[in-house]
Amino acid sequence: MYEPSAEATLRLSVIVPARNEEDCLGDCLRSLVVQSDDTWLLGRDWEILLINDGSTDRTAEIARSFAGVTVMAAPALEKGWTGKGNAVWAGAKAARGAWLLFTDADTVHEPGHLSRAIVEAERHAVTMLSYSPRQVVTGLMQKALMPLVFSELAMAYPPAKVSDPASHAAAANGQFLLVRREEYFANGGHETVKSAVLEDVELAVIWKRRKLGLRFRYAPEAVATRMYRSFGAMCEGWTKNLALLFGNPLALAAWRILDFFLLLGLPILTIWLYEHRLRPMYVAVLVLLWIRNLWRFYRRVAKSNFPFFDCLVTPLALPLFAVLLYRSWFHHTITKRVSWKGREYASSNR
Repeated sequence: MYEPSAEATLRLSVIVPARNEEDCLGDCLRSLVVQSDDTWLLGRDWEILLINDGSTDRTAEIARSFAGVTVMAAPALEKGWTGKGNAVWAGAKAARGAWLLFTDADTVHEPGHLSRAIVEAERHAVTMLSYSPRQVVTGLMQKALMPLVFSELAMAYPPAKVSDPASHAAAANGQFLLVRREEYFANGGHETVKSAVLEDVELAVIWKRRKLGLRFRYAPEAVATRMYRSFGAMCEGWTKNLALLFGNPLALAAWRILDFFLLLGLPILTIWLYEHRLRPMYVAVLVLLWIRNLWRFYRRVAKSNFPFFDCLVTPLALPLFAVLLYRSWFHHTITKRVSWKGREYASSNR
């Protein structure tokens, strides 16, 4: 087990892994450095470590343009490691903070919430605090698909149960993952999950199993993120993750296809029956059945915490969601390979 060579001399270390993030890194770092003030001074009380993970664009150049940001190069990627795991582990070993915040380069942090997160973790007596950020989406397909995914996540990993020490539910979001240094290194840190595609969830499982204290919640007031900047990236990202997040992706895909046919098929059937002057009772039953399914569907999608319009158009993405669930299952179960940001990894599906 790795033993850190230096004692904590700062309150917090913010660790940002970045691989070809020139289109979003500036906003992220800007939202971090502006949090420095006389009572929470960057360099005196906390630090920012940017781990450049083999970027071929202007990522490193942009990072170096921010005063107070320490830019490091990730070490050579060894067999058995994911790129992100390798980068954040290097950052953690160089960090000087009593608390370590792992956050992604596509996040934007609201003023004051770095220090408040530490206060929240200490108030709830936990050594891991993870926020689910407000999701920023663009384009019709993102607006339609993302609420579907996040509503399923909200039901599979209810924050109240995840935060309950008596529950076995465990989850975390690597876009904002705050851990106390002492417990992090004592339990192996990212080295223990070095091959995991979903390293955040795997760490949360370890924390929950060892009763180290875990708190997880939706925090739109603290952090926002735009996960995907293109349709292709969105498909690649969810192909990598969906089969790992949900226990039976094929069954879930089948249910969502059924939702699609019920939501769109029932009105068509009802109109056909009405036009053919069949018994009004049949038409009334179908209308009631459609209304019931509509209410049940949107009640579930509302758990995603997305805006009204995004939730409204989600039926359009049900076929795509089903395809991505199948595609993720296929890659993790049949080919046992997934790709992300130009790298290919062996599936860590358990």
